[in-house]
This record gives sequence, structure tokens and C-alpha cells, in this order.
Amino acid sequence: MALAGLWVSGVGGLRAQTPAAKPTILMEPPAPLLPATLGKLKRLEPGDVGDGIGKLDVAGLSAQDKAVVTEDGLKRFAQSEYGGVTGKDLLPQAKVTVYKFIDASGAIAAYDYFRKPGMQPEKLGDDAVSNGDELLLRSGVNVVRADSKSRESVNALAKELIVGLPKIGGSAGQAPLLPTLLPAKGLDADSERYALGPDGYAAMGGVLPAQIVGFEKSAETVTAKYKNGGVLTLLLYPTPQIAGEYGRVIETAMNQPGAAAAAGTVKLRREGPLLALTTGAWSANAAQAMVEEVHLYTEVSFDKPMPLEFHAEIQKTYSLLESIGLFCGFSAVAMVVLALFFGGGRALIRVMQGKSAASEPEFLRIDLRGPAGKHLGGPKA
Repeated sequence: MALAGLWVSGVGGLRAQTPAAKPTILMEPPAPLLPATLGKLKRLEPGDVGDGIGKLDVAGLSAQDKAVVTEDGLKRFAQSEYGGVTGKDLLPQAKVTVYKFIDASGAIAAYDYFRKPGMQPEKLGDDAVSNGDELLLRSGVNVVRADSKSRESVNALAKELIVGLPKIGGSAGQAPLLPTLLPAKGLDADSERYALGPDGYAAMGGVLPAQIVGFEKSAETVTAKYKNGGVLTLLLYPTPQIAGEYGRVIETAMNQPGAAAAAGTVKLRREGPLLALTTGAWSANAAQAMVEEVHLYTEVSFDKPMPLEFHAEIQKTYSLLESIGLFCGFSAVAMVVLALFFGGGRALIRVMQGKSAASEPEFLRIDLRGPAGKHLGGPKA
């Protein structure tokens, strides 16, 4: 019996040491970026969906395209052709590609990279342009490229596609601040290019050598041309210290022999973590005025008369404060007058009676010099 008990105990010990089975976690696959149907058109093949750049080869992208979308934070990708039934055949009519990025900043950078000069604006999504049969649009963190022989069908497909694209909220869904800092006067909107990395910056015609911009320090850049032929580059860094460091590097590079002559009129100004740089065909005064017009922090000024309601409220507040001040002043003067009248009058009456003005012998007082005082060892009367 003892051996049997020992054997049972040993089996119990082995069972106790056996690791518990890990719980099964079901991973729900992400929703497809491309639907099975778009209007009357059907998807010809399942579409290629993957994480990162694993399947970008099937998209027909160049090595430069892959490098740019990668540095912009590509998260998912899908591409497929859609066709309609003609007789018994399903013929291709549209080719649609969707790129989903980590945040809206990456989507805007990729959108500017894919945007070709001369494309006309379209009222689709957050941003959209088209050129003949080609449509490019951005909706949140998604960039869509569509090709079709029918521009009307492409626009119709895009409107239906936008509804099903992934949505994202919070800071990742907010558009970057930097492009909004470009002065609007004389701006050539078609030339505006936003970049998050050296490949995209260089590919979109950045005026500085990409290696001195500081993209490894999370720099952001936006470059735009103005109607006078000048170019304005804005660079935003995480901290003013980093901006100052790269500002000095850029200034040194611009002061190299021959660099300033090739770059045109160069003016550089720093405001906190923001750098503003002019190059190209600016006059000296215009370049200086341009960099001084760029402000990271909002400055509010009024150059028109304020509404009557605003003036009325200000007048009411002023009148109230004025009344309070006058009341406090008159009260203080009244208290001083009353103190002089009652105190001084009483003293004057006592003097006229031949008494001292500063003493009150009629007041009761405790005389500690009596018998009790003698008992305590006080002075003799």
C-alpha cells in the first residue's frame, strides 16, 4: 500500500509539472481593401493583399516607388482589375490599386509623390486629381489609383469605393500641420510636395541634398513654387534644438562656393522647430518678406473695426470698473473725514474743558498697588 501511495503521489507530481495548454487565440483577418463588386463591375481576381511591401512586385511599381511608399509607412496593399460582362465574357474595364498607410501624413506624402503635374482637381474624398483616364485620390490614410478608359466610370467607382475604405481616428487620422503653413499669396498649388523621407524628397525635386535635411531625426518637409519663380521650402523638426543644428548645417552647405549662385536667392529663418528657406528667382526683399511671413504659432490681429456688440460689451465692462473705483475712493475719503471729525472733535472739547486731550481719567482701571499688590510683594503705596 505504501508503494502504491508513493506511485500515485509521483504521478500527481508529474501532472503538476506539465505546463498548461496555451489558450487558443483567433485572429480575425482584416477586411479586404477592395470589394468583390463595384457597381456593375466584378473583381476579376481575388486581389493581392499583404502587409508592408511583400507583394508590391505585382503592382508594377519601380524600385523608387517601393522605396517611397515604404518610408511613408505603407501598411497594406491591394490591387485588382474590375470588368463587366460583354456577351459571355468578363472583360477588364478598370484597374484599381489601394494603399493603406499608418497615418494621414504618410498618405499625403504618397499622394503628392504619385500626383503628376497637370492633373485637374476632382471633388472626391479628401483630395483627388485626374488626368484623362487616370484618377488619384486620398481618403484618410488610404491612397487610391484607378485607371479606366471611361473617366465617368472611374469617378463612379471611386465614390462607391471610398465608403468601404478603412477609417482611422485620433492623431493618426489628422492631416499634418506643415503644408498649412505655406503662405497662400502667389502659391502654385500644383507644385506643392510634402515628404517624410529622403527618397520621396529627392524624387519630388527637393532643392537641398537629402542627406543634410535630417530625415533620420523625423524631419518633415514641404516644397512649393510661387508664381514669381521662387521656391519655398519648410522643414519641421521634433525640437528647436534639432532645428537649430540642421539649420546650421544647411546654412554651411548654402554658403559653399557656387552653391548660393546655383540656388538663387537664399534666405533662411528659424522659428522654434521650424525652418523656412527660399531659393530660386526671388528678389532679396521678397525672399526676406516670405520667410518672415511663415509662422508656426498663430498670430491674431485685427485690421477692421470691431462689431458694435464687441464695443458695447467693452464699454459696459469699463463703466462697471470705473463705478467700483469711484465708490472705493469716496468710501475711503468718507472714513478719513469721519475719523477726523469724531476723534478730533472729542479731543477739542476736552481741551476746551481744561482736560488732557490724550487721557481718560474717568475710565475704570485695575489698581494692582492695593493690599493684594502688597501681599504679592508689590511696591508700597
